[in-house]
Amino acid sequence: MTDSLRVLVYSDDATTRRQVVQALGTRPHPDLPGLEFVEVATAPIVISHLDAGGIDLAILDGEATPAGGLGIAKQLKDEIDDCPPILVLTGRPDDAWLADWSRAEAAVPHPIDPLRLTEPVVALLRARLDASPHP
Repeated sequence: MTDSLRVLVYSDDATTRRQVVQALGTRPHPDLPGLEFVEVATAPIVISHLDAGGIDLAILDGEATPAGGLGIAKQLKDEIDDCPPILVLTGRPDDAWLADWSRAEAAVPHPIDPLRLTEPVVALLRARLDASPHP
């Protein structure tokens, strides 16, 4: 098993990034390795990190400006082979259809609720680990 899982957290708002990191903590589930966070504030840096590889999950803020996480998610899914799973933070629960359009694997509405965020994150990371080739 890997030592840690790298989770990219994108938002132009440092408070939102901090809320996500604090909600998940470094060990959201005892069956998973610890988490290492990569906090990003701009879309070009998100794309750069995902192009480079080594990210196990991307959490993208759909309310970020000037580039929203939903559009970035769609671009990543269209352009990156073996794109890691993406969770988008939506403005409200009714925006879940936008997450479907973006091809994100999961969506969680603002405000950040630790329990509501942790459940899909754990599921996506487990699926990612299960899909990884084992030595």
